[in-house]
Amino acid sequence: MTEDILATGTQRPLRRALDALRCWFGLGLFGMVGVLWTLFALPMYYVLPRRSGARLGRWLLHAAFRIYLRVLAWDGSYRFDLGALDALRGEGPLIIAPNHPSLIDAVLVISRLPTVACVMKSNIMDNPSLGAGARLARYIRNDDPLQMIRAAVRELRSGQPLLLFPEGTRSTRRPMAPLRASVALIARQARVPIQTILIETDSAFLGKGWPLSRVPRQPITCRVRLGRRFDPPQDVRACIAEMDAYFRDALANALLPDALPAAPVAGSARDRPA
Repeated sequence: MTEDILATGTQRPLRRALDALRCWFGLGLFGMVGVLWTLFALPMYYVLPRRSGARLGRWLLHAAFRIYLRVLAWDGSYRFDLGALDALRGEGPLIIAPNHPSLIDAVLVISRLPTVACVMKSNIMDNPSLGAGARLARYIRNDDPLQMIRAAVRELRSGQPLLLFPEGTRSTRRPMAPLRASVALIARQARVPIQTILIETDSAFLGKGWPLSRVPRQPITCRVRLGRRFDPPQDVRACIAEMDAYFRDALANALLPDALPAAPVAGSARDRPA
């Protein structure tokens, strides 16, 4: 029994060191790929026509992210179950609307869908190692809501799917933060359905408030399920309310980290006006 205790005490520091090594390798690899991608994407942005550049940029990001996730799975950092997304390939214009527990969520979706456009935060679009690739792919900035909605509608009317996180940012509550109206506005104007996506993970790594200096326990599990598909809405408020209720019900027993506070129950005392 003493030998077992000693063995466990020895294994723990080794386990922590291995987790740290894999964590920093994964983050460093992502940064290196971003820099190399910038060196290629920046001149291509100015040389290629808009449509050809977008097609090339999206396909290359899809391929790079797919390889990147394979490396993370190979070294034991992650366990992925993303096969459900393959059913959406070639479906044409629709809004893909996932919950957003982690920074890696967009990578998960793009790695499976080579033609998808993406609405991104402006600070990512302006990032030296990530922005050039996103601009080549003609991803859509979110800093001007009106321009974002117009660009998203144009993209959908051109026949391409659109990735849009309806929370607008990573989840600040469990199972998710309140939804923003933009997803329903865009769907109504473009007259396309909204395909909900349910992302599950057992780690808060890269979630809201997670410090990069903190090493997560590995392997991290990430799995994706297709959720309900909503028809193009007529009433934006009713659509958002119905989607919000659906997400909360579908994610009630999902694999999600406990680091975030649970959302208050609708109708509870703290939600009622004074």
